[in-house]
Amino acid sequence: MTLSWTADGYWLTRTVFQRALALVYLIAFINAVNQFKPLLGERGLLPAPLWIKGVPFRVSPSLFYLAPKDWAFTGAAWLGIVLSCLALSGIAERQPSWLSAAVWALMWMLYISLVNVGQTFYGFGWESILLEAGFYAIFLGSRATAPQVVMIILLRWLCFRVMFGAGLIKLRGDPCWRDMTCLDYHYETQPMPNPLSWYFHNAPEWTRHAGVWVNHFAELVAPFGLFLPQPGASIAAVVVIGFQALIMASGNLSWLNLLTMVLAIPALDDRVLKWVLPVRAPGLGDPATVHKIAVGLLAMLVIALSVKPVANMLSSRQIMNTSYNPLHLVGTYGAFGSITKERYEIVVEGTDDGLPTPATRWREYEFRGKPTATWRRPPQVAAYHLRLDWLMWFAAMSDYSQHPWFVHFMGKLLDGDPATLSLLKGNPFPERPPRYVRAELYRYEFTSAEERRASGQWWKRQYAGEYFPAVSKETVGMRRIFEEMGWR
Repeated sequence: MTLSWTADGYWLTRTVFQRALALVYLIAFINAVNQFKPLLGERGLLPAPLWIKGVPFRVSPSLFYLAPKDWAFTGAAWLGIVLSCLALSGIAERQPSWLSAAVWALMWMLYISLVNVGQTFYGFGWESILLEAGFYAIFLGSRATAPQVVMIILLRWLCFRVMFGAGLIKLRGDPCWRDMTCLDYHYETQPMPNPLSWYFHNAPEWTRHAGVWVNHFAELVAPFGLFLPQPGASIAAVVVIGFQALIMASGNLSWLNLLTMVLAIPALDDRVLKWVLPVRAPGLGDPATVHKIAVGLLAMLVIALSVKPVANMLSSRQIMNTSYNPLHLVGTYGAFGSITKERYEIVVEGTDDGLPTPATRWREYEFRGKPTATWRRPPQVAAYHLRLDWLMWFAAMSDYSQHPWFVHFMGKLLDGDPATLSLLKGNPFPERPPRYVRAELYRYEFTSAEERRASGQWWKRQYAGEYFPAVSKETVGMRRIFEEMGWR
């Protein structure tokens, strides 16, 4: 076998993979249009221009070093949407291979530019997974050329690392993955439950324990099947896709589950996919010599960069979600090595009172995805990613001083900043900003079936203490932040 050997029976596989990956890219760029500016824009919670001033380009390469401006951030996100639609519709793949590659390359360059200045708001493992998959997509070729077997193998290798890394980190992590009790907690304490999470949590105990066994099989056994001859590889892919669909049904994990399903597609051959999409492959030409050489060089690069991820998977000190280079190529992936046993939520409040007293009436800010009101059913938001809501889940685990963006967020609420308020479900102060804001910490639990029938509540909560003290614009520390950030 040579590096230019074509993958017979994988034309439809490549086509479906490209369209599905373009869909994930589209979701990611829509996310950037809606959220990048309020989170990371010139007046955002963690302004990217300040990051760019303090971090050398070689450490975090991004096109925005040329123009760290809001118009550039927004323009790049919209351009990404246009390019994603070209790929999703198949228009890009009807062009010559070099032009198809250019579309995918530009998408990758735009998204890595967002991620590399996105700081903690873009510090999620699925950003790197999307970038690695997107980089490989540059080399897949147009619809008129035969797919190359090397590309199919590289994509399966990525899927293997995502799945097997997640399985290993669980076995080496929280003991509840070994005593089969992790799902007794996970549905309730995961970052963002969805409409079915309550039902999964309140299902019979045996279903939750069986779910852990299913998890171990899907993440530790099935990934090896991705490299088997057909139909073994297709069976493994179906297991991965079904498992990820099950996770997606039980919680909001952004586009992680959708993307992992997409990564399993290269293990399905055309015979399987034609059961769903009865499409006949066109006449296929042999890839150009320069294309074959590029794929061969890519394969050698991936082999060289795989040394550290493999060593990490074999290590008893395995780490999760790490990129070993600023291009986010061939990283280490994994999720939920430890399970939170109790759910704490930060409830942000404001008041019109000139000076808070014990009698002060505080109004709560409602977030789009994370729990606040106990009567509200958890919404379905995945595969969309509510970045602020996710960071609020992490912030509840430690003191606010470890999360500078949170202090800036409180200042933005005092300022009544429209961009920041657009990230929330509603504004309890529509006429003028509150005079004071504060944050309280609560322990949240799902209600039982009996409690829900009696009260209509999805959650019950118990006060756990102060998280952030009541402050106004005139509070010394907050006034200093307004001055440092250049806010009015």
